[in-house]
Amino acid sequence: MSTIHATAIIGPGAKLGEGVVVGPYTVIGDDVVIGDRTVVASHVHIADGARIGSECRISSGAVLATEPQDLKFAGEKTYLEIGDRTVIRECVTLNRGTKASGKTVVGSDNLIMAYVHAGHDCVIGNHVVIANSVQFGGHCHVGDYAVVGGLAGVHQFVRIGRYAMVGGISRAALDVPPFVMAGGHASFRYEGLNLLGLKRRGFSPEQIGNIRDAYRVIFQSGLLLSTALETVQRDLPQAPEVVEILDFFATGEHNRKFLKPFNS
Repeated sequence: MSTIHATAIIGPGAKLGEGVVVGPYTVIGDDVVIGDRTVVASHVHIADGARIGSECRISSGAVLATEPQDLKFAGEKTYLEIGDRTVIRECVTLNRGTKASGKTVVGSDNLIMAYVHAGHDCVIGNHVVIANSVQFGGHCHVGDYAVVGGLAGVHQFVRIGRYAMVGGISRAALDVPPFVMAGGHASFRYEGLNLLGLKRRGFSPEQIGNIRDAYRVIFQSGLLLSTALETVQRDLPQAPEVVEILDFFATGEHNRKFLKPFNS
């Protein structure tokens, strides 16, 4: 049985799983699905279109699945999808998608700290940590196990690769490839490998060596990006982590702007 506080307002069409807890003065829309054992604190607003997984924790003041802040939005039916075991702290705002993709997606096992905003059509992977007051524009993509430091601003359409780390108070206007650290406000740049994160996640010395060799060519050889990528593909062992790096650059749009080396 769900536990719903007497002051909460739940739309008659909302579907709440077993063991869901809803705190005081929370408002949940009619077209909402919440999975088993998710806990929703007081003063939360979950609007129509939310699809929330099991065992999530949603803190006070969070506002989920409200309309996208996009002038092109015309009231079309869109969604916010959240996976299992994700923690959403105080005053987080996550907007629904637009007709561009139809949904905003947040994966499983994430920690989204207080005052984070994710705009329409964002895709956030699994096991991601987003620190306080990070702001994502629309259409951002964040890979699994990425970490984004507090107060960072992530420009719309920016991609952050898997296992990457973006420093706090950064102005992230460029794509961040996998496995690296990036930071800076006046000049957002590559700052080396995310070595501590990779070691914590069980990457072997051989895997880290492959990643280091690839980025030495890409960021420190002085070659044009296209030439550097060709060199990596031609001269380095095509281990899975190297292929992932190459794929990240290959899947960028033709006018995509990638992270720059720290000495440029």
